[in-house]
Amino acid sequence: MLEVKNISCGYDKIDIIKDATFQAKRGEVLCIVGPNGCGKSTLLKAIGKLIEYKGKIALDSNDIKNLSVKEFAKNIALMTQSNNIYFPYTVYETVALGRYAYLKGILSSLSKEDNLIVMKSIKSVGLIDLKDKLINELSGGQLQRVFLAKSFAQNPEVILLDEPTNHLDLKCQIEILEYLSLWAKENNKIIIAVLHDLNLVNLFGEKVILLSKGEIISKGTPKEVFLKDNLKNVYNIDVKNFMINALKQWQ
Repeated sequence: MLEVKNISCGYDKIDIIKDATFQAKRGEVLCIVGPNGCGKSTLLKAIGKLIEYKGKIALDSNDIKNLSVKEFAKNIALMTQSNNIYFPYTVYETVALGRYAYLKGILSSLSKEDNLIVMKSIKSVGLIDLKDKLINELSGGQLQRVFLAKSFAQNPEVILLDEPTNHLDLKCQIEILEYLSLWAKENNKIIIAVLHDLNLVNLFGEKVILLSKGEIISKGTPKEVFLKDNLKNVYNIDVKNFMINALKQWQ
């Protein structure tokens, strides 16, 4: 279990996130939602140790501040909105980067077990036929699956994702979230994802955190959180009625 207790964090000594407390259980997909600028990515960065924070974050009762860089990488993976391509690596070589935290030295090579994990990770996202293809030749959806496979190869206890379906078509969005949900359940791991599409959150999120102005307004199951008044107060529109009326257009 990942426990976040009384976390406050931000930039230039100004707190964006204010006193956030929640838990993420194994085997679950936890989604963080809220309007632009509410602090979703900032909260994710704190859990990923990319920014300083006040409070405590613990994985299985162990404070993550006490983990070395290598141990942290073995436990928590962060997949950001933009994964820049600096070198034309193959799919296999890119996914293999996820195993570097397990190497015994800088000059060490991947073991037989490492190679099996890399291949399993590539297969799990449906890219085994493209394992030798250069990643700068892939589509946006394929590339996102490569970076997801890299996170799987890292074999962390927690994967943090900042808008993993951004700029993808609907089929790719659904596939990415299906891969994540299956991985979490089959391996008893934790997924924490920042998402904008509330319909996808409703489908794939077992638990939801609703943020507004850096504060947690509601947390629980989608049914518990996505109440009409909650959404209207946070998004300043009647989200539920809008969704229902939009769906009627398909009839």
